Amino acid sequence: MAVTGNGGRDAGADAGGRGPLAGLRVVELAGIGPGPFAAMLLADLGADVVRVDRPGGGGLAVDPAYDLTNRGKRSVLVDLKSADGPARVLDLVERADVLVEGFRPGVAERLGVGPAECHARNPKLVYGRMTGWGQEGPLAQTAGHDIAYIAVTGALGMIGNPGEPPAVPANLVGDYAGGSLYLVIGVLAALQHARTTGTGQVVDAAIVDGTAHLTAMIHGMMAAGGWQDRRGANLLDGGCPFYGTYETSDGGYMAVGALEQQFYDTFVDLLGITDRAPARKDIARWGELREVVAARFRTRTREEWTAVFEGTDACVAPVLSLREAPHHPHLAARGTFTDFGGMVQPAPAPRFSATPAAVTGGPAQPGAHTESVAADWDVPALLPKDA
Repeated sequence: MAVTGNGGRDAGADAGGRGPLAGLRVVELAGIGPGPFAAMLLADLGADVVRVDRPGGGGLAVDPAYDLTNRGKRSVLVDLKSADGPARVLDLVERADVLVEGFRPGVAERLGVGPAECHARNPKLVYGRMTGWGQEGPLAQTAGHDIAYIAVTGALGMIGNPGEPPAVPANLVGDYAGGSLYLVIGVLAALQHARTTGTGQVVDAAIVDGTAHLTAMIHGMMAAGGWQDRRGANLLDGGCPFYGTYETSDGGYMAVGALEQQFYDTFVDLLGITDRAPARKDIARWGELREVVAARFRTRTREEWTAVFEGTDACVAPVLSLREAPHHPHLAARGTFTDFGGMVQPAPAPRFSATPAAVTGGPAQPGAHTESVAADWDVPALLPKDA
């Protein structure tokens, strides 16, 4: 497997890394899910991310050695409920560009590290808040997870086969797409504003808002009459026979996305059904077309069909598992995955011509970098009193 990497570096060894965000200082108040992933993305792009972990840990009890969302960061231990805990965090905030937190609304304020306290110490600070429901609204104080957030936005209801329960897309659509990525976009936009005006602000990144925003094109299609508000009946939700997945003879699957006419023509030709395929624009015959396509795919293995379609404009690809993906020739050639510290993992994305990013450290172990952070950020109060 041609993955790039460096297995010999210490976890969290660098004070930031290479990349377009080198020199940016980020304080992350430890949490779970989309907050840590957003901070990981900033670290991937070169920011010096200091994660403030709580003594005794918390969250979902994932072994910190394998929590890749903490790669490339440094960690200090601070008990925010102790008498001097908030002051230690505010000392870091004074020297930071960005803070990321994922508490329920009002918790950071009660702990003494809310926006008012932070901006009093650092008016230029970008204060990034990551929640599911947002900072206000009837459900703002209610617990939830990805599946509930994407459920109320209509996104979950679009995914799956008609007549079956909606399919759960792991936590990719809500936590990471609608949450983490929107938080990063908001933080970078607010950072530009702060550097232009000298004034920081609060970024309220709610998963419900981001996920709803992701459905913009679908809402436009629905308004135009080109999308039915039900599963498995549309061009991009599996309802279309030339945009979906098909089982092969060995139990594998092939993904088909031959939407444009020229790609569809190549698809049916290579599949060998040109003389049997009903007119693709005749929606009334989509069921018949699907049966013809499905029957043909069942005649060969996934590997055999991959060989048929690889490198063509048919827009067909094998459906790979997580363990198989790094071995795909195209991904291997691009170095889409990397091996760092003995763990195969996605490499930083996107890519930059002048300031390339790289994984610079493994998952930060809680409290492992107190001394280096205290020195680099000039916050001696982080050190134990007997040090």
